[in-house]
Amino acid sequence: MRDELAGFTIGVTADRRRDELAALLERRGARVVLAPALRIVPLADDTDLRDATRACLDRPPDVLMANTGIGMRGWLEAAEGWGLAEPLKNVLSRAYVVARGPKARGAIRAAGLHDQWSPASESCEEVVEHLCRRGVAGQVIAMQLHGDRQPECTEALEAAGATVIEVPVYRWAPPTDPAPLHRLIDLVAGRLVDAVTFTSAPAAEALLRAAGDRTETVLAALRGDVLVSCVGAVTAEPLVRRGVPVSAPTRARLGALVRTIVDELPRRTVTVKAAGHLLTLRGHAAVIDGELRPLAPAPMAVLRALAAQPGRVLSRTELLRTLPRGADEHAVEMAVARLRVGLRAPRVVQTVVKRGYRLRVE
Repeated sequence: MRDELAGFTIGVTADRRRDELAALLERRGARVVLAPALRIVPLADDTDLRDATRACLDRPPDVLMANTGIGMRGWLEAAEGWGLAEPLKNVLSRAYVVARGPKARGAIRAAGLHDQWSPASESCEEVVEHLCRRGVAGQVIAMQLHGDRQPECTEALEAAGATVIEVPVYRWAPPTDPAPLHRLIDLVAGRLVDAVTFTSAPAAEALLRAAGDRTETVLAALRGDVLVSCVGAVTAEPLVRRGVPVSAPTRARLGALVRTIVDELPRRTVTVKAAGHLLTLRGHAAVIDGELRPLAPAPMAVLRALAAQPGRVLSRTELLRTLPRGADEHAVEMAVARLRVGLRAPRVVQTVVKRGYRLRVE
């Protein structure tokens, strides 16, 4: 496997498929930080789901909105446990079935049902617009919920004359161990990751919520140095609404998400010529004459500052600002020394006596 992402650090906020996504990124050379922002948990009390199922049996829906694959599978599995799976599939087979995305479509077809339509954007809003154009007055709509209630969609359909049966299958919950998420927030705020991936809109909201009083600092990083890559437009919406530029594949697949990152991240690198060497800066490494040289955060920060202004002398005081709080000018000297050792090209960084350091540009 190629190493297009070698030297880059990427945060993964997914829970259920985090290992799969991490493996895809690591095969391409990336360093991965796993930090689930949320987890999916079954409802502790399935009374509401059972009541919604009986409501569908008592008043068969004209339309089924299947929002997620895991939700549809969970609903049918729960119905199986109550001895209601076949009656439920029988009434759903007569409904006009809308699958919001490919995973929901797969679950529908695996159950032996047939979907009639899917939105190009995979958004609830597009589904509602389609159904309202088609006409829903007097109809019953079964809406399989995506973790939380979707009041804006329910209210729009009810305003158009439909009766909506909300089907709650699971809920979003905070991660069992919040420490990895807070560590990722620290890394984003410090611009020590190159990219963060999201596979659901609630996860994006959860990360910003967990950032607390650092939310604006995190948003500033996401708007600038840290690439945000989402699996699709629906996932990206909370971030786009806050002015964060987002990259997303045209097809909502993990493989396509990784290919988008492979295309985007290398374009954001800085390349300079110094002391006869070609130097490209990646997240936690430099590529010098085609060879990857991993660097610790302090020397990498110094190199990034020098490369931003090649040839210009930066004082120790200026370089000190790039290091963690509490560092002193001796820490700058140590970072420069470690940088020279790490690059294995000591002439790249020149000491200018009584002034500071610069990249030796020829």
